[in-house]
Amino acid sequence: MKSMDRWRGRVALVTGASAGIGRAVAQRLAEAGMKVALTARRQERLDALAAAIGEAGGEALALPADARDEAALIEVFERVRAAWGGVDVMVNNAGLGRDAPLCDGDTAGWREMLDVNVLALAICTREAVSDMRRRGDAGQIIHISSMSGHRVPPGGGGFYAATKHAVRALTEGLRQELRAADSAIRVCAISPGSVETEFAEVMRGPAAAAEAYGRFPCLQPHDVADAVLFALGRPPHAQIHDILLRPTRQPS
Repeated sequence: MKSMDRWRGRVALVTGASAGIGRAVAQRLAEAGMKVALTARRQERLDALAAAIGEAGGEALALPADARDEAALIEVFERVRAAWGGVDVMVNNAGLGRDAPLCDGDTAGWREMLDVNVLALAICTREAVSDMRRRGDAGQIIHISSMSGHRVPPGGGGFYAATKHAVRALTEGLRQELRAADSAIRVCAISPGSVETEFAEVMRGPAAAAEAYGRFPCLQPHDVADAVLFALGRPPHAQIHDILLRPTRQPS
């Protein structure tokens, strides 16, 4: 992919890389010639993905960490710096939803969504921007957000939507900070609709996931990975700020 040539040999960190969108993004970045650091909680899946990338001729590091643990996230960045000098592309993909309505939801579910969807994203962004400034004040931050950051879907997902509205605000806030600093670092949010991953099963269980993904042809993880490469592949003077990506038959 010629538009990705300037990223060849440079370093990407992908959170939530053990499955779904994160896995697909990591594979595509490695295929484009980037060194890819992989982080998520499930080490065995990260090891398998890193091995597959290596067998295909790419370079990958498996760095297990819990996104709710700031010290663990900082250690991931330290290990990337020790191995490859730092991060050039940050893909904040880790995220989850819990069935935790506002009227009677569990506080632990709310806290977990805030910790993973908002705070981990902010911590990784801060550390990545530090690396990018040290490595020439260029690079790209990409947040994998959600259509729920642009509307509140029915069905008790208000708190999850609130975290994704926060990501939308953080994306624009970061853009403003970078412009005020006259930085060439770019920021983009990609907001998919329904993507067939483990997300719905984690949030509401296998039966609800089967129903959700059976209503119409959903997006697949590689569709979102394609959007990541599209944003990265724009020339340095062009910033794709937000991509909204729905299944054709999704009603909202």
